[in-house]
Amino acid sequence: MRARLTHWLNGRGFAGILIGLPYLWLLILFLLPFLIVVAMSVATRTPTAPPFGFGGENPLVNLDGYARLFTDDLYIRAFTTSLLNAGVATLLCLLLGYPMALGLTRVSKGWRNILLMLVILPFWTSFLLRVYAWMGMMGRNSWFNQMLTDAWNWLTPEGWAVTSLPLMHSNFAVVLVMVYTYLPFMILPLYASLERLDPALDEAAMDLGSRPFRVFLDVTLPQSIPGIVAGALLVFIPAAGELVIPTLVGDAASPMIGRVISDEFFSARDWPMASSVAVALLLLMVVPTMLYSRAQARADGAEAKPGGQTQP
Repeated sequence: MRARLTHWLNGRGFAGILIGLPYLWLLILFLLPFLIVVAMSVATRTPTAPPFGFGGENPLVNLDGYARLFTDDLYIRAFTTSLLNAGVATLLCLLLGYPMALGLTRVSKGWRNILLMLVILPFWTSFLLRVYAWMGMMGRNSWFNQMLTDAWNWLTPEGWAVTSLPLMHSNFAVVLVMVYTYLPFMILPLYASLERLDPALDEAAMDLGSRPFRVFLDVTLPQSIPGIVAGALLVFIPAAGELVIPTLVGDAASPMIGRVISDEFFSARDWPMASSVAVALLLLMVVPTMLYSRAQARADGAEAKPGGQTQP
């Protein structure tokens, strides 16, 4: 028996174990919890512990939670607010992160390492501490608020002058803190994509008479699309389901979907409804990503076939 086990490990067994461990990890920590949440989403709310049930006096499959997603204004507004805030934050991260990532590829290696360290430096500080720091900066008596107030009073008519701007508990505050928090997740994929580009292509385009901006639009930008997509997904997906930032700096009258899920679980103790919202949010994030990955795989496969190469 021992000899057979040794022979199996020396053959394909050890490789099979290494390959199977990630799948086992995903099975235990993703698939099984997801199936539990899906099961709870079709359960019925009960006063028992846990507060849901199947069968008996309750229907075996209850889809009322999913129906409420399309009829209750709370969930419609929460999804709309979440997607809007996440979309604006992703766009701002792209507009800020792309020049920074491009600049990282154009500096010397010594400066590049220092600047990359500065990009990831915020991760060395607690996430909650950084959010609390922004709460202090957006307070009515802070220097940051006073600076924005002075700029507002200078740019607007005299009749619109204010003593301070109501920055806290608004969608503006949510988007601002999310941009600060998730900006490194946009910069790093963009840098990884731009750093692999051949600078000789830019030089060739300029030698052929293209202006720098046209070179960027025709050569650099198209080749960096994979990095843009990767960065956008890394920012948009967690931003859409964000809980801490909207809870601390957001408007309670216009909650994002992460806060709605938390309130349904812990305040209302409506676990089936909270699970329905969670499943809907997951599908809303994962399905477009899977469709894009499938389309990208097909495009890569078409380019790899003989005669499928596209002309630059």
